[in-house]
Amino acid sequence: MLLAVSGGVDSVVLTDLIAKSGFDFTIAHCNFQLRGEESERDEQFVKAIGISYQKEVLVEKFDTKNYASKNKLSIQEAARELRYDWFGAIVNSELSMINDMRPPNDSGFFSYIVTAHHADDNIETLLMHFFRGTGIHGLTAIPSLSKERKIIRPLLFATREQIVHYANEHQLKWIEDSSNASEKYTRNYFRHTLIPSIAEVLPKVQENLSDNIGRFIEADLLYTQAIELHKKKLLEYKGNEVHIPILKLKKSIPLRTILHEIIKPYHFTAVQVDEVIKLFDAENGGVISSATHRIIKNREWLIIALNKTEESAFIVIGALDKTILFEEGKLRIETITGHKPQATNAIAFIDASVIKFPLLLRKAKQGDYFYPLGMQKKKKISRFLIDLKLSQTDKEKVWVLESNKKIVWVIGYRIDDRFKITDNTRNALKISFTHNP
Repeated sequence: MLLAVSGGVDSVVLTDLIAKSGFDFTIAHCNFQLRGEESERDEQFVKAIGISYQKEVLVEKFDTKNYASKNKLSIQEAARELRYDWFGAIVNSELSMINDMRPPNDSGFFSYIVTAHHADDNIETLLMHFFRGTGIHGLTAIPSLSKERKIIRPLLFATREQIVHYANEHQLKWIEDSSNASEKYTRNYFRHTLIPSIAEVLPKVQENLSDNIGRFIEADLLYTQAIELHKKKLLEYKGNEVHIPILKLKKSIPLRTILHEIIKPYHFTAVQVDEVIKLFDAENGGVISSATHRIIKNREWLIIALNKTEESAFIVIGALDKTILFEEGKLRIETITGHKPQATNAIAFIDASVIKFPLLLRKAKQGDYFYPLGMQKKKKISRFLIDLKLSQTDKEKVWVLESNKKIVWVIGYRIDDRFKITDNTRNALKISFTHNP
């Protein structure tokens, strides 16, 4: 195990308990260089702990103030990021050389990062989340196990009072961080002012809140299960897109909560829920965006799709090219003679005599027009696609094949009448389109 040890009573007791339980461990100490000589004192104290337990101590010094300023974070947020990024680096990469020497059946050098969070920390986190505004998951406070980050917090059952009692009973020494007394930090205000004030009226406030955390954890489990059932009924996955039937979504109760849980993984906020609801009755093509995705109204559906890229992708095709790979799939070009071909949406037959190489394969763009097969008048491709009742995202996936600045084929849909096979055609090009799955 990799033990996060600051030198305070919580981490000192954690170290003693882990050692007495027989686990192998290494100590990791963060020097955030925020308290001058006191920070150096803490580092030396933790190194002494390592000597007393005959365990290695890893130390990292951080320029926390500079990191916080550069990343526009509070000192607390900066310290948290630096701490956990370093712990993760130790477990996942920095000791890879040691891991390569492990026995064949050993899963790794470190099984877990272990922190000394306790019941009081848990209660403070619950209240901070509650007053800042949170969903039900935020009320579950600090998880005892974070599988993805390989973090365990085995002291969440114990209050600080119990931890201090254990330390005194076993004659353990620890150091006090002077910043723990400062109320300029949010957590310290809850710890030293708010909770003691509430305890004057409700003496069992900490015990009651600890019990509530257990209830909230179980409620969150039920909530998650219910949301997954709603998603299973509502969401249809088509490639990278999610399609949601508006009529069925409207009937979902409670609508705003279910809708928020659907759109949250795509970086939409709770504030945008009402905007999405307005899309229900908006004109076709209405859209709202997050940093990464769009929600588009397409007739009786909402479509969640990646944000559109504005890159003007194109590929030049020479006369000798036979197979061309592009974003939407693959084109194969063959020369044919001597029979009446049968075209489909995926196969175009073109009179070779009216083709001029090189051809240009590109995305359809605003203003493009062609003469759809069987028509003598030109038509904008945008109008042609509207008539086909394609969704906005399907329109964005349309590519065209161009010869001498003329559209030869709206790929997968219709060729241009000017390039069709006639009775006078001697040689033709067969162009086959295979769509990416």
